[in-house]
Order: sequence, then C-alpha cells, then structure tokens
Amino acid sequence: MDPTDENLRAWEEIHRSREGRPGVPKDISALLPEIEARHVLQLGCAGEETAELMALGALVTAVDSSAEEIERSRERAPDAAYVHGDLHSLPLEIRRGRFDLVYAADAFGDVQDLDDWAHGIAAALRPGGHLLAYGTHPVTDCVDPLGHWRDDYFEREAQLGGILDALLAAGLGLTRLVEFRSLYNWLQRDRRVPWELAVLAERKPE
Repeated sequence: MDPTDENLRAWEEIHRSREGRPGVPKDISALLPEIEARHVLQLGCAGEETAELMALGALVTAVDSSAEEIERSRERAPDAAYVHGDLHSLPLEIRRGRFDLVYAADAFGDVQDLDDWAHGIAAALRPGGHLLAYGTHPVTDCVDPLGHWRDDYFEREAQLGGILDALLAAGLGLTRLVEFRSLYNWLQRDRRVPWELAVLAERKPE
C-alpha cells in the first residue's frame, strides 16, 4: 500500500492549511448535537464548515488568529460573526459563558498550553454546554502514512492523557471519545493506526 504523490500532497495540505477541510467530515457530523437556533463558537475559520453549521440553523461565531482566514471564510459564510483572536487563549469577549457548543477542528496538534486552551473553552460555554473537538490523533505524529513507527509516543509532550486531563481540570466532563481509522478515506493510510480523534465534553452545571 504505497501512497501516491497525489495522496502525499493531499496529506500535507490537510495539515498545512484549513483549506484542506472542505466541510464537516461525515463521521464528525454524526456526533454533532442539536444546534438549530443554538449559539456555536467555531475555533478556526473554515468557510465550508462554517456554512454547513449555519445551514443546520446554528448562530455561529468564528474565531481565528488569521485575518486572511477570516476574510476567506466570510466569502463563503457572510452571515457568521467573526472575531480576530488567539484560538488557544480566547479573547475576553468570548469567555462569557454564552455558547451552547464549541466546535473545534484541527484541535490538538499545535496547542502550546492545553490548560489555557481548555479553560478558555470552558469559560466560553454556558453551564451544560458542549464541546466537540476533533483533529489528528497524538499517536500519528509518531508514524508515517504506511504505519511505520519513527518516534516513541511516550517521549512526546502531546499525549491523549494530557488532553483529557486538561479538559477535566477546566471543569469539562468527558461524554465520549472516538478514535478513527481515517476521517479522510480518499487518502491511502495504514488502517491499523488511529489517524484522527474526536472528544466530546460538557461543561458541568454550576
């Protein structure tokens, strides 16, 4: 099972730019709670995803640290509200406990401070509000697309346990954890490896 040049380019694109996300993956869409007429905070702009969330009736506020990404997303989803700010240390105007759902794609790979990230999400959610975060599984940084190990997972800072510990410490109760062979089935990758991960959590009532 050798990856083609096209597959490798697509793989690199997914990790290099949000343009690699054409929309909400089917397996992630199945995990979405009811969002019609609900306030949704999207971490990271992606026009197709934003438009899909709005098509489901959500009232979307999207945060991104890139003004270019915001403008690109605005072209596809002009009716969303946009905030220019740090995804990993959310602006104070977002941390007001008013969102029913925080939706975070590409959520885990480049977080520098998991505790700050998790506390920002918890502060943005109303009591009883939900988090749906998905992205690259921490183990995949240790293997190539053919499943060959190149690093020791336990020597890496980013581990699954650290993500879950940060969410729990922020007052978010884990409701579900799903590991995927692949959210992008058009890529040739070793299906014995969990390439992506989704975490669902709820802000505990006060």
